Amino acid sequence: MVTGTGLVERAGGLVELARRRAGDAEEQRRLTPDVVARMLESGFARHFVPVGFGGAEGGFSEFARAVAVVAEGCAATAWCASVAASLARVAACLPEEGQADVWGGGADVFVVGSLSPAGEAVPAPGGWQLSGSWAYTSGVDHADWVVLCAALPGRGGARLFALPRGAYAVKDTWTGSGMRGTGSNTVVVDEVFVPGSRSADRRRLSDGRTVPVQAVNGLSCAPAALGAARGALTLWTADTARRLARGAGKAGGPGPSLGTYEAVLARSSGEIDAAALLLERAASVADDRGARITEEEIARNVRDYALSSELLVNAVNRMYAASGTSGQSAGRPLERAWRDVNSIATHIALTFDPAAVLFASRPFALEAA
Repeated sequence: MVTGTGLVERAGGLVELARRRAGDAEEQRRLTPDVVARMLESGFARHFVPVGFGGAEGGFSEFARAVAVVAEGCAATAWCASVAASLARVAACLPEEGQADVWGGGADVFVVGSLSPAGEAVPAPGGWQLSGSWAYTSGVDHADWVVLCAALPGRGGARLFALPRGAYAVKDTWTGSGMRGTGSNTVVVDEVFVPGSRSADRRRLSDGRTVPVQAVNGLSCAPAALGAARGALTLWTADTARRLARGAGKAGGPGPSLGTYEAVLARSSGEIDAAALLLERAASVADDRGARITEEEIARNVRDYALSSELLVNAVNRMYAASGTSGQSAGRPLERAWRDVNSIATHIALTFDPAAVLFASRPFALEAA
């Protein structure tokens, strides 16, 4: 049975290829071309693209479930799939002429980018002159377009700029210990003219015409950690069952007791389930409320993204500690999942302290008043 746009079901076809190629992606520090092609065929890039340009205009709940499915096989593939969907949603903020530039040839266009105002833009006749460098641009080696954010002179704020492949350079800088396969290299732009039709005020991301980016920003990150943790749980459970069958866990024997393994399984699986429920609610609220989402709901979503990532880190770290030397060997799937989940959890959108400040600011302000 196909649900929604069918993205979750097609993700099930991507996950096995991603799993087989995960080692190659780690070694090459970028996804392999066949995985990227399957990712685009699966519909991630078109998921949030407007229907008028051949897109699906899908929902956040379906998107999050699909990303988590792929991450069970390869978190790096899931991350890039999430980027493809999320940055297409950002590109939909461009004027219609700019959207036509991006999707005029079809909706399965791999858009990547950065929303950090790392560059500078100055007005030019008919558009803007853009320069700068944007680090950690995941998937950029395979991208068709990039959307970048740059500050304007003085107090002019910041704008988004869309550039096609060939208008920018890619510097090989990605050496992260986790998420190695994402190819999160640096985009370099040197005084490139961007027409006005390919630019939009960054405030378009939260101007009341669509779901504010703050309400869903963590949803572009946390589902990949959820899927990776689920994959780790499957690996750890199967490996531990084999270890117990060989005689591990016996009273008085070396190593952890059976009760220790049982507690690890119960606690880690429970934390993963709890994280999933938090993310499901956040996605559902974004789908149901849309641009009408309240500040309180946004604050709760931001809190839940951070809290779910903490739960997933706890779960994976506990399993990793109880996996023994064999499970911790470099390059093993469990060891890779452990690195990936811990790496994802450091993303700024999943940081707990700022989330706590946002969540507590309104009720504490009301109490003070």
